[in-house]
This record gives sequence, structure tokens and C-alpha cells, in this order.
Amino acid sequence: MEFKLVYLACAAVGYLLGNLQTAVFLSRYLYHDDVRQHGSGNAGTTNMLRVFGMKPGTFTFLGDFIKGILAILLGRLLGGEPGAYVAGFFAVIGHNFPALFGFKGGKGVATTMGIAWMIDPLFGAAATVIGFVIIYLSQMVSLGSLIGFTSFVALVAIFRTDEPLKLILAVLLLVMMAIRHVENISRLLKGTESKLFQAKKPKNQKPGA
Repeated sequence: MEFKLVYLACAAVGYLLGNLQTAVFLSRYLYHDDVRQHGSGNAGTTNMLRVFGMKPGTFTFLGDFIKGILAILLGRLLGGEPGAYVAGFFAVIGHNFPALFGFKGGKGVATTMGIAWMIDPLFGAAATVIGFVIIYLSQMVSLGSLIGFTSFVALVAIFRTDEPLKLILAVLLLVMMAIRHVENISRLLKGTESKLFQAKKPKNQKPGA
């Protein structure tokens, strides 16, 4: 019973941490607005970049990335490495479907990458570089995100054969990322996916307005 309670606690901590929506907090504090009312309607880095600009978008990425890091650290503290994986997985669920914000969150990419850096720093860094290179070349965040994390899963599958739990977590996170990007994947296949700075910011929108 105690064993199960530890992992339940890890799941709860991860989910609650994931509920902390950086994009919502920043858009409300800086602009007295909710980024989910604009653009794609998502509370994530890409929508913040498109709607409010580079600086808020960068801070959104960092905030969500740090959530992934904290989830792993707290999970390890409570339940060791298995507890870290449970907390990390539920942090992404909490980010994507936050009960505190009407289950309307982001797509979990930054939080997932924070987790990747924590469970395998070398491969996490490699996946991040690959992802950003693809984004730079294509100007499509969805493409870079999916290819970047797919590379992480592939590296774990090839070089971490003695760590099955890590591979299971990586695959689950990739599946969740793909599910959240179903519409993007459809547009990518049709060649109609939006470029990064294709959308415009709301008119006359300034900090403190």
C-alpha cells in the first residue's frame, strides 16, 4: 500500500506542477489578457511568440521547461527514479489538461524537453539542438518539436537498452506529443502548416494595457 501511495503522490505532485501555466500567468500579468483567447488558443510558447512577441514567448518556454525539471526532481525525492518518471509524465498531462484552467493548456513540448534533459542530459541536449535547427530552417515549430523529440526517443532506444523505464516514458511522451499535434501533423502532410511568425499580434496590445 505504501509503495502505491508513493507513486500516487508523485503523480499528484507532477500534475499540480503541470497546472502552473506560464503563458497564462505572463499574459495576464503583462497584458491583462489571456493568450488562450488569441491565435491557436493554446497556452504555450508558440502562441505566446505569435501573439505577444519574442520575449514573452522565450520566458514561456523557460517557465514550462523548468516545470519538467522540477517534476523530475520532486519525483526523485519522493520515489526515486521510477517516481521521477511518474511525476514527469503527469506534469505533461497537467500542462496539457490543467484542471485549474478549465483543462485548456498547451501541447507540452517545453515541459517534455525539460524532462528529457533531466532523465538523459546528453540526448536531451541533442534533441533540443535538432529541434531548434529544424525550426530555424522550416519556421515550423510543430515540425521541429516532433522531429526533435522523436530523435530523443530513437537515441534512447538505441543506446539505453538497459533502461527500459526510460524508453517507456520517452515513448509515452512522444505519443502524447503526437496526439496534441494531430491537427499540425495533418497540415504538415498537406503542406499548409503555419510558419512561426505568420500570425500577427493583437492591435494596440502593450504591456500593462
